[in-house]
Amino acid sequence: MERKTLVLAGDIGGTKTNLGLYAKNEERLYATVVKSYKSREESHIEPIIRKFLSTHPADISSACFGVAGPIVKGRCKTTNLPWEISEEQLKRNFGWEKTRLLNDLTATSLSIPLLKNRELSTLNKGLQHKGGTLALVAPGTGLGQGLVVFHQGRLVPVSSEGGHADFAPTSEDQIRLWRFLRQKYRHVSVERLLSGPGLIEIYAWVRHFGRIREPSWLKQRFAKEDPAKVITDCALENKYRYCVEALDHFIKILGAVAGNLALTGLATGGVYLCGGIPPKILSILKTGGFMKAFTDKGRFSDLLKHIPVKVILNQKAALLGAAACAFQALT
Repeated sequence: MERKTLVLAGDIGGTKTNLGLYAKNEERLYATVVKSYKSREESHIEPIIRKFLSTHPADISSACFGVAGPIVKGRCKTTNLPWEISEEQLKRNFGWEKTRLLNDLTATSLSIPLLKNRELSTLNKGLQHKGGTLALVAPGTGLGQGLVVFHQGRLVPVSSEGGHADFAPTSEDQIRLWRFLRQKYRHVSVERLLSGPGLIEIYAWVRHFGRIREPSWLKQRFAKEDPAKVITDCALENKYRYCVEALDHFIKILGAVAGNLALTGLATGGVYLCGGIPPKILSILKTGGFMKAFTDKGRFSDLLKHIPVKVILNQKAALLGAAACAFQALT
């Protein structure tokens, strides 16, 4: 019986780290096992890898990890974790000859050709240009942005740290929000708003200027649960108007930022929303506020109305893309 080729794929984020063993058949890559770990419970990625392999030992042919942070010469200092990771150290400590680090958005972009229709939800059908540039926007623990260009029939991801670019207000309310955050932070980046912590910041601003007193039931939930999740849940259930207002500001800013990236890369191949947050707020994204902000670009509004916009529903897309990269290293 022929031995199955296995690769190790990783998606290293500020909140959780996903690891999986992947194999390949004629149809697509598939996971033989996937496990999720809380990133902040460990001092580095290596103890997590050892824990995973102790439970799921395997003869690994290649390894690839998507990391939430910039990759420079095979090294990464993670943005939202106190970790430093290097390809050489992983090769040396685990004995893998073929090991690669990718930005997590780069990993996600490699998954796009492998995704099935049911793993995508369309916000704007638009007109997709074959071979056109793709844009990715990924709000989660932080905010990732990236572009993908086609060269000689192949996807070529263009890494970016655009999530740390300046936040550009588009309304009087957003100007007031910028001023509120400017008092707290020297630099108000887009990530300060378009992330889990960013949603909490927006809610704090809404509460501050509304001079509101939170109901006791909401205070209790904030004390026991993730505040960003509480705000999102209450908004989706229409249980508290100030949570609804905070999420409304969030999706309008997300629409404007996604539209900016679409213009920057002339993303006629489509814009993809990914990361942990978009699938959870899909119903709100479909109500119109997002696309109105996305297309509100003056003379270029008509161009943006024709750009496809989709939400990646597969929460393991970055893992799938990392696995694809690991298999490419074997060819």
